[in-house]
Order: sequence, then C-alpha cells, then structure tokens
Amino acid sequence: MRQPAVFFAHGSPMTALGGDAHAAALRDFGDRHLDAVGVLIVSAHWQVSRPLRVTAWDHMPLLYDFGGFPDELYRIQYPAPGDPVLAARVITVLEAEGHDATFDTVRGLDHGAWGPASLAWPGATLPILELSMPFLDPPQLFQIGRALRPLRDEGVLIAGSGGIVHNLSRVRMHDKDAPVDEWAHEFDTWVAEQIEKRDYAKLYDMKRGPHGRLSVPTTEHFDPLLITLGASWPEDRIETIYEGFHHGNLSMRTFALG
Repeated sequence: MRQPAVFFAHGSPMTALGGDAHAAALRDFGDRHLDAVGVLIVSAHWQVSRPLRVTAWDHMPLLYDFGGFPDELYRIQYPAPGDPVLAARVITVLEAEGHDATFDTVRGLDHGAWGPASLAWPGATLPILELSMPFLDPPQLFQIGRALRPLRDEGVLIAGSGGIVHNLSRVRMHDKDAPVDEWAHEFDTWVAEQIEKRDYAKLYDMKRGPHGRLSVPTTEHFDPLLITLGASWPEDRIETIYEGFHHGNLSMRTFALG
C-alpha cells in the first residue's frame, strides 16, 4: 500500500512534449505506480503565503503558466480527475501537525504539476491534487513533508516538482543537448551525495554547496526537494529515475524514496 515520495525535475515547459529519455523514464516509473490512490504534488509554481492550500475540485482546466513557446504546448490537455475526499484527508493530516490548511476549488494545475504527471501517467486516470508551497525556511518545509508522510501508507504518492539546478540566466534554451556546465554537474552531484548519505540538514543551506549560489540563485525550484525528503522514511531505498541535464545546466535529476 505504501507509495513513494518522489522528486520530479520538470525542466523547461517544452519537457511536457516528451519524446526523450527523461519522458521514457517517467513513464516507466508511472507504470509501476498505477495502484496509487492519488498523487499529491507540491510545485515550484504555486508559491503563496499560508494557509496551505489543497486543490479540492472534481475536474479543472490546466494552467499554461508560461509564455513564448510553440502553440503545441498550449494545446496539451490532461483531464486527470481531482478528489475532494482525498483533499479533505490531506488537510486533516496537515492540521494534525499544526499546519493551517484550506481547500482551493478555483486554481487549476500549473505546468510544474501537470507536466511530470502527464509524462508519468498519460492515461490521466489517477487523481492529481496540488498542494501550495508557502514562503518558509528549509527546516519548516522539511516538516511539511514530515506531516504528509503518513499519507504514503494510505496509498498516496507524495511528489515535489522543481529542479536541483535552476538558473534561467545561464540556460541555453536554444540547445536542449548542450554540453553540461561543470559547475552545474558539481552541485547536482553534491546534492545527490547528501541525499544518499541522508545528510538532509546540509541541504538546508544549499548555497554552501559547490557553486550553490550559481546553481540556486532563487530557491523556489529547490524547495520542493525539501518537502520530498521530509516525506521519506528511514528505511526508504533511493531509486534514481533519471539523471542528466537539459540546455547545458538545467538539472533533470528525478528520484524516488520508497
């Protein structure tokens, strides 16, 4: 019954078009977890002040929260259901750990949620819920993951969606297969090593890592990683789903704990 905690690198919006090794890896992972009761995603693209918000609709349209991309991206449909009953359970679990939480029946799924979900579960049959990400420091974000952890034993897959290295000022958007910058590789490897050692506290001050300030100029794409790690159990095995880069330095490292 227990489902994993996952960190999805959602990359550029173009990633949602699939057709590459990253998309194939997500599809393989999704195929092995079709038995989940639902998927609860914390995305870098829904960062708002508290209270925590949980989507609680039956069906909602997608948010195409990006601009300047090909028309085919805006034609993507992903009619995954919601689950208001499961949303109520999420709120109960959060409130039990002292987190203020409320329903959101208006906001659709942003591309940080529907992008990886549509690659992993293209059939759009699993309920997809999104949880907002508040402006908190790393230990507090980790504790949100801790609060969500019991849901895994109820069949809910917990996912953070962002990117370990995410510096748009350095991304070479014109070349998806550009050679990987050494600074990006060093930081991505350092983060992976701390996860392997379960030395999560070092990631609270990620900018002390090699090239940390260059790799994480702003933290909103790194922060969902902390929630994923918070949702882990000590006995979890680390599964690397995909390791690599797009556009020279955009980390696509995706992994599961379970």
